[in-house]
Amino acid sequence: MAYFELVLLILAVLAGWILTLLSLPGNWLMVAAAAIFAYLAPEGGPDISWTTVAVLGGLATLAEIIEFAAGALGAAKVGGSKRGAVLAALGSMIGAIAGAMVGAAPVPLIGSMVGAVLFACIGALGGAMLGEHWKGRDLGDSWKVGQAAFWGRLIGTLTKTAIASAMAVITIAAGLFF
Repeated sequence: MAYFELVLLILAVLAGWILTLLSLPGNWLMVAAAAIFAYLAPEGGPDISWTTVAVLGGLATLAEIIEFAAGALGAAKVGGSKRGAVLAALGSMIGAIAGAMVGAAPVPLIGSMVGAVLFACIGALGGAMLGEHWKGRDLGDSWKVGQAAFWGRLIGTLTKTAIASAMAVITIAAGLFF
């Protein structure tokens, strides 16, 4: 029975990694799955320690901070407004979902992931530009803030995905080998 639970854990971790690319709380799904596994795992079988769960929680928190800071710092560096930052975040979430759907048409899994990341960045660009235009800035200034939001979102997403990859490896290794 413990190995069935281990397979479920691995599937939850992989789902969490994919959800991270879609701007959804995939890292937190991994933490929750590891915590549930640590709580329910029977003696003598595969197990995950509470220390591992705490490390995963710390990594998930770090990933959220980096993702948020990358986008915000990028836009702030070129003088972006709070409205632009909020609309960049909203545009990014909408873009990620739309990109996952559009990308799924030609290539189901890989296309969804690439589409989600690309459209999230484009959504951040469009949202930031809309927010800055709404604040009365001209097209040139809005474009600069939008570009900064695009690159900030890309750096944040790639960093968060790298951390999610590390979390997946840690979780699976802990379940299999410790």
